[in-house]
Amino acid sequence: MREEETVSDFINRHFKWFTLGPAAVLLLLLTVYPIINLFFMAASTITFEQAREIWTFTPMRNFQSLLDDEIFRIALWNTVLFALVSVAIETVLGLCLAILVSSVTAFKGIMRTVLIIPVLMPPVAIGSMWKLMYSHDFGVFNQFLTGVGLSPVNWTGSTALALSSVIIVDVWHWTPFVFLILFAAVEGLPREVIEAARVDGARNWDIVFKIIIPLLKPAIVVAVLFRTILAFKVFDQIFLLTSGGPGTSTEVVSLHLYKVFFVQNDLGYGAMLSLAIIAATIAFLLVGQRAGAAIGGKR
Repeated sequence: MREEETVSDFINRHFKWFTLGPAAVLLLLLTVYPIINLFFMAASTITFEQAREIWTFTPMRNFQSLLDDEIFRIALWNTVLFALVSVAIETVLGLCLAILVSSVTAFKGIMRTVLIIPVLMPPVAIGSMWKLMYSHDFGVFNQFLTGVGLSPVNWTGSTALALSSVIIVDVWHWTPFVFLILFAAVEGLPREVIEAARVDGARNWDIVFKIIIPLLKPAIVVAVLFRTILAFKVFDQIFLLTSGGPGTSTEVVSLHLYKVFFVQNDLGYGAMLSLAIIAATIAFLLVGQRAGAAIGGKR
């Protein structure tokens, strides 16, 4: 009896470790170990000979390659430009849609369902669909232009238009994501404040800019943070629409990383690129967190 009580006491004292242990082991195997291995890869030159990996410790080679990589600098600029423009447009459109849909009384559920359809579609299907729509010969956009007497446009084959064309696709795809976040925030706003403003004679324009938007600032920060992180990692749409071309006009860091890893088979430099991208993402998160805390403190 005493032995049974001892075992029971032991289990009760260490119950949290029994429950958290498997998750901790899984976290170590799937997160910590790959990150440690990534650091070792970034400090090595990896070659393949006779079906074997040969690791040579060259800590400065990959770092110097990162500093000398002109394509990476172009890809980083394209990624930043893509993220800034697409997220800005998506935030404005998502906010406008959230306010408009929240203000209607009839068919609100149907409107919300229709608006979120793009974000539910697989990125591969979206890329294939828009590639057909952008087609120079039989795409719907050029069919419309020729129908009104204008010349067809090379939407994805022109260095001047390719990135803008990809941004349009991203805006169509991800504006519903921003809309969902902000719509939930708008629905949770205190209605008595808005009604009191109406009673005091405030116009709709004043209510939106002086009451609704200031109250939505924390939700807007969250939406912008999430969307910027996802935009910084964009890959599938660009890979399907332009593959980084023409030239390097739509080359982004994730696509460049893919080419280094799987086309050039330079695993060491690819690991260094991965660490650079992770560092940039963490830096953005820290800045965004400080900005969000500052905005939240001003409420």
